[in-house]
Amino acid sequence: MTQEKWGQLRQKLLKTVGQNNYTTWIEPLEFEELQDGVAVFSVPTNFMGNYVSQNFADLILYELNTSGEAVQRLAFRVAANSPVRPAKKAAAAPVPVTADAEEEPSPDMTQTSNDPMESLQAAPLEARFTFESFVVGKPNELAHAAARRVAEGGPVTFNPLVLYGGVGLGKTHLMHAIAWELKVKHPELNVLYLSAEQFMYRFVQALRERRMMDFKHLFRSVDVLMVDDVQFIAGKDSTQEEFFHTFNALVDQNKQIIISADRAPGEIKDLEDRVKSRLQCGLVVDLHPTDYELRLGILQTKVQQYRSTYPDLKIADGVLEFLAHRISTNVRVLEGALTRLFAFASLVGREIDMELTQDCLADVLRASERKITVEEIQRKVSDYYNIRLSDIIGPKRLRSYARPRQVAMYLCKQLTSRSLPEIGRRFGGRDHTTVMHGVRRIEELKLTDGQIAEDVEMLRRALEA
Repeated sequence: MTQEKWGQLRQKLLKTVGQNNYTTWIEPLEFEELQDGVAVFSVPTNFMGNYVSQNFADLILYELNTSGEAVQRLAFRVAANSPVRPAKKAAAAPVPVTADAEEEPSPDMTQTSNDPMESLQAAPLEARFTFESFVVGKPNELAHAAARRVAEGGPVTFNPLVLYGGVGLGKTHLMHAIAWELKVKHPELNVLYLSAEQFMYRFVQALRERRMMDFKHLFRSVDVLMVDDVQFIAGKDSTQEEFFHTFNALVDQNKQIIISADRAPGEIKDLEDRVKSRLQCGLVVDLHPTDYELRLGILQTKVQQYRSTYPDLKIADGVLEFLAHRISTNVRVLEGALTRLFAFASLVGREIDMELTQDCLADVLRASERKITVEEIQRKVSDYYNIRLSDIIGPKRLRSYARPRQVAMYLCKQLTSRSLPEIGRRFGGRDHTTVMHGVRRIEELKLTDGQIAEDVEMLRRALEA
């Protein structure tokens, strides 16, 4: 990269960060060299290098990569050539290309001092967690739409936004995507993303050092507060009280709050009622367990991303469908399985076919085998609809028995590895075509009958719990 090109990029950064930030932090940077993916800049002081690394590294990396330069990280040197801690290497991600500011949790973009109690300790953002890389399906479309609305940075329409759901369903991905979008579109906003554990740690630190006024001032000065895994403050009375007061102060200032949890606020044990009430006063959105179509879409998106790394690798028909069926509980496990599969196939120089998939992922597939039985589903459905188990299995065709029977057949098809003939035999020796009709009927009713859709979802959660 030439000095002239760096000068052009600085002008783009000027439009993004504003005149004051540009004059103070960007203009003094002097480009030295680009070698092995590392862009090296000289800075007047160690503090300036640290500050730029923590607050502007993602924007600089974005501009460098979009201009055609293959830059993985930044490094800063003062006059004596003592290196400042470099910005973390950017992970493979769709445009925009971004990077975390630090390998350790780094202060938020509004840091103004070296004093640890005068800066907000934010959690690092994962560069690949953007809206562009988030696969939208029916189970998460409402959460995605709500996150998009908040990321626009306009007037606060619902406060707080609470995203909740099980492990690996996309809560943290959406939280990071909101933060990235706000940092790019509204760099003037003070956006703070951190975990509930970090909030608690900062609170305890402030108590120990007798600097609670500094703590209160800092957390009440943000424009957007994002707290991940809020269930971890349950049972910590003092932390909950401070969180409650911080929450109220920000809402009174019309500042946006975004929260994630592993369950609905009302279901978090040992969370104070007043905190539950505040969390429930905004928009509470559930990320439902992934369905087959969404899992398949996630796999197809990941395959497209891997094409640049493994351009010659072939994947046989049916492999993605097989994985989407077999690995159903956790998206992280699903993505990890595909990553391992591509790496293994490239090392042995083979096509990704069904045989290689089963050999490479034997342990993952064993761990992901569905443990739910047909008998368990039958019992759960009969209890839910308050009918006898014999009526589920028996020959009666009354609607009050036939519909629960079809729901049970549908759940058996979705949650077990049993074939249609096997399921039919467990339901009083019925033919597989009867099971197929029942499954199709429930699929149709889920789209038109809200009560059936709710019944199926409640039963699914009860069975998977």
